Amino acid sequence: MSAAYPALRLRRTRASAWSRRLHAETVLTPADLIWPLFVTEGDAGPIAALPGVLRWSIAGIVERAREARDLGIPVLALFPNTPPALRSDDGREAFNPDNLMCRTIRAIKDAVPDIGILTDVALDPYTAHGHDGIVDDAGYVTNDVTSDTLVRQALVQAAAGSDIVAPSDMMDGRVGAIRTALERDGHVNVQIMAYAAKYASAFYGPFRDAVGTRGLLKGDKTTYQMDPANAEEALREVALDLAEGADSVMVKPGLPYLDVIARVKAAFEVPVFAYQVSGEYAMIEAAVAVGAGDRDALVLETLMAFKRAGCSGVLTYHAAHAARLLGA
Repeated sequence: MSAAYPALRLRRTRASAWSRRLHAETVLTPADLIWPLFVTEGDAGPIAALPGVLRWSIAGIVERAREARDLGIPVLALFPNTPPALRSDDGREAFNPDNLMCRTIRAIKDAVPDIGILTDVALDPYTAHGHDGIVDDAGYVTNDVTSDTLVRQALVQAAAGSDIVAPSDMMDGRVGAIRTALERDGHVNVQIMAYAAKYASAFYGPFRDAVGTRGLLKGDKTTYQMDPANAEEALREVALDLAEGADSVMVKPGLPYLDVIARVKAAFEVPVFAYQVSGEYAMIEAAVAVGAGDRDALVLETLMAFKRAGCSGVLTYHAAHAARLLGA
């Protein structure tokens, strides 16, 4: 028994709901959420591996933008399901100024101009082989050629109205190249949220279904995405991206890498975001489906864990559900 007891009883401040609210060290609000959405040509359709998540038509995405605005969610993150006929080895559809992504950006900005738009800068939704970059004859994802293509992709997204371009490819030097091009072309207020510590994770499977790359990928992504064994390397990646002009950084996946999030925040004191990825979402939904947990409690507890670890915000497929809970 502590010598301070009973003068000090930590349970005193937990004894009532009002007191627990008063003493909460971490606060979660809808403004902390980014809602990832998948856009497709034609009608909306379900994604089997992500129960409750749909691929939306452009019109459907515009409705989701209105929903997000009304719920207090500040930003949508967009990911395209590119038709197979438009996929190629060099991913050229990525920098078509009239591609699915750019048309979606323009439609949202026309209808809901006050919502933020974050766009993925990577080639995997556009390549025939499913890699995030351009592959050479030996099967290696080239760095500098890929970076040049990513610059072109980021520029068409910015011109269409994207507020945040988010390179998720993990090529060396691409943040600096994108920042230089954005400045040169007058997009000085377009932010870069760098996927600075993106791991070669087993948690991405449902996402690949959503964007149509499952079955296309030849090999794996371990030559460019990070080894899950490494944390010091994540700090080096973050330092480089910040030096090259990133406005914020991301750690991906989320829950298995809370230690990395906390270390990045402590080391750099910059805005840090996490992506609660498709596999994490699917595990929560699977637990709910078999009665192993309550969805509301699981969603809010996991999102609170991100904030407690140091995140400024979280990309989560549960964003709309969480926002409703938080606004209740």
